[in-house]
Amino acid sequence: MNPFQITRLPVLHFGVGGISQLPQLLQDRSLKTIALILGGKSFKQSKAYDRLIEGLKKVHIRYKEFSIVGEPSPDAVDAIVETLKREAFPPDGVVAIGGGSVIDTGKAVSALYTMEGSVQDYLEGVGTRKPLGTRLPLIAVPTTAGTGAEATKNAVISRVGPKGFKKSLRHDNYVPDVALLDPELTISCPPEVTAASGLDAITQLLEAYTCTRANPFTDGLALKALELAGKGFLIAYRDGNNLEARSQMAYAAYISGVCLAQAGLGVVHGIASPMGGLFPLSHGVVCGTLVVSATRFTVSRAMRIDDPSEDSVLKRYARAGMALSGKDAGSDNGNAALLIKTLERFSTETNMPSLRTLGLTESDLSMIASKTEAKYHPIPLTVQDIEIILKDRY
Repeated sequence: MNPFQITRLPVLHFGVGGISQLPQLLQDRSLKTIALILGGKSFKQSKAYDRLIEGLKKVHIRYKEFSIVGEPSPDAVDAIVETLKREAFPPDGVVAIGGGSVIDTGKAVSALYTMEGSVQDYLEGVGTRKPLGTRLPLIAVPTTAGTGAEATKNAVISRVGPKGFKKSLRHDNYVPDVALLDPELTISCPPEVTAASGLDAITQLLEAYTCTRANPFTDGLALKALELAGKGFLIAYRDGNNLEARSQMAYAAYISGVCLAQAGLGVVHGIASPMGGLFPLSHGVVCGTLVVSATRFTVSRAMRIDDPSEDSVLKRYARAGMALSGKDAGSDNGNAALLIKTLERFSTETNMPSLRTLGLTESDLSMIASKTEAKYHPIPLTVQDIEIILKDRY
């Protein structure tokens, strides 16, 4: 067994209607003034938002509200922090309610508020300064079941364009203090968001389970979450009001965040980083459209590796296939094929777009492949291998 390390996890509150606990959670932590970071419209137009604001007022908690649309840029994070630093009542905590981008914004704001300069100064591979690990108290409330950002230690910040980037502000202390998961909040997600975010979670679980840094702690969590995602994904997509399916996907997404933070990821997320920096694409859509091609390529290579051990790459993909499909084909090759077939069904039924449909050109694929890092992928990949994966989905 290889050495591994487990970092801190948030306090988890899981259950339908759990958003009603939020004012009391803030009061229990003696928070009196919060930065309330929300997404675009769906939550703000819900009865849950009205009840939350009423609850905050009832316990006399002040709030300054901000809205984030799309993935957070350094400018957006810096602007929020500058506003907060001018407030008459300085915030003593941050609450982020929304998708992964909103929660990432909350992490970055809570950290940058305690530091000097721009958030860009502290981004991996971009800035020159190291994060201090200090931050304001942070509560994350996801309204999508996808990124698992409520359980991770990084905030992904993007600047889109020819010289764009998609990089992380990372520190073990940036894991939220509390993750409040209320599956009811995901009901308002339209089918296309449910599909993209759900496939992102499934990709994260699969990559964390098969990557070179997988460990016994994350293995059991990932397989059970893949099993639940296999049961709930298409039902949540077809019937967004099905609370059992929404609950299964909310849990799977949270666990995907736990697993990626404690193990790592593979080539799909390696590709998503440069692609998301160069083009204004949804992270979930990128993962959802690439996971089939990446898995098919990796499994075909794994089948050629002579490794009879119980921890071989092929056996890991086979076990993942059994978990996600809920079936047993009776052999490692058969179960790995089941995994691919299940992912293909998920991708086809939810109409994941091709890379061509997303507006990429073949020359873009070569550039993206050259910028992709996949150091924890279970088999070594060349730039040419990554191009093959991309062209398979073109």
